[in-house]
Amino acid sequence: MAQVKLLGLRYSPFSHRVEWALKLKGVKYEFVEENLQNKSPLLLETNPVHKKIPVLIHNGKPISESLVILEYIDETFEGPSILPKDPYDRSLARFWAKFLDDKVTVIVNTFLRKGEEQEKAKEEVCEMLKVLDNELKNKKFFVGDKFGFADIAANLVAFWLGVFEEASGVVLVTSEKFPNFSKWRDEYTNCSQVKESLPLRDELLAFFRARSQAATASASAPK
Repeated sequence: MAQVKLLGLRYSPFSHRVEWALKLKGVKYEFVEENLQNKSPLLLETNPVHKKIPVLIHNGKPISESLVILEYIDETFEGPSILPKDPYDRSLARFWAKFLDDKVTVIVNTFLRKGEEQEKAKEEVCEMLKVLDNELKNKKFFVGDKFGFADIAANLVAFWLGVFEEASGVVLVTSEKFPNFSKWRDEYTNCSQVKESLPLRDELLAFFRARSQAATASASAPK
């Protein structure tokens, strides 16, 4: 029985945050794929408040919420630091991780909503991208030259966002509009720590297209 168990979903950016942190630390773990339409008793037992993935179980003790789990992994296991050692840099990493986490819903709405809701979401995401583009000017990663906490938290905009664009035909990012963000994204997806762990793009595209079709069917169904 593995000492470390991760309840997650292979197509979830939040699960992948945790997987990258575990791999950075060299921690062996057991991955348990969850069905979010039929949640397991273990998931409901270990995350009774939100009933969501990911959940990390270490020595029988569950930890929920991906950013909380990242900090737990960093503090618990030996290996390369995920959060910077410098207090100011650490505060910056936490700030940008929180900023990006707060934008998850509006990013998803950009591709799953229609009409006025979608247009409003697109405007908000473009404003977010302007902020990120400015922050990433002349920077390899969010905090210095080392891939870390804020970059792991940014995986939705680094990889999943491009998949959402391709699947939906709604394009938000171009190198002309957001050159610094685009350069960072290329650096990110080609980083050795990331590249080996990314889900297969074709599988992720199929998953998102199916979800998008289901959302459209639900929205158009008689009330």
